[in-house]
Amino acid sequence: MSAPLLTPPSLRRRMAAFFYEGVLLFGVVMIAEYLFSALTQQRHALYLREASMAFLFIVLGIYFTWFWSHGGQTLAMKTWHVRLVRADGSPVSQTRALARYVASWIWLLPPLAGVGVLGVKTLGGGGATAIVLGWIAGYALLSKLQPQRQFWHDVLCGTRLISWRPVVAAR
Repeated sequence: MSAPLLTPPSLRRRMAAFFYEGVLLFGVVMIAEYLFSALTQQRHALYLREASMAFLFIVLGIYFTWFWSHGGQTLAMKTWHVRLVRADGSPVSQTRALARYVASWIWLLPPLAGVGVLGVKTLGGGGATAIVLGWIAGYALLSKLQPQRQFWHDVLCGTRLISWRPVVAAR
């Protein structure tokens, strides 16, 4: 593909898609949790908690892997005209999409682990939220250090986010 077709979207647009994805995933997670609790006869939120988290990890993995390997876009990415492709501009395979899904947990696992280790929940006043949002902002800004302005998990997985608008057929 030619260079203009591989133009990275602005960081602002990528982050807008990121947060919009979070809003949309709320529904996916609610349905998955309802299904899990119905199938396991769960009567208490802490009953089978680890199994529930593993189930959600798998459901989200299927969601992202399928959308990224079938057109390169989730609904949020379509809305913000962002598309996932391989580093050379070709479509993403299921294997590469799955690797990106696993690698993309760098957005949340380090700050959540830090919150758990530090016991930040006892600080009150939104300390845990500040740590998570601070990490997300810092990780996003690290893309400014990458020559092609890609997130580091994309560099690791051989993928990239590009600006993309569908071609409208002429009448």
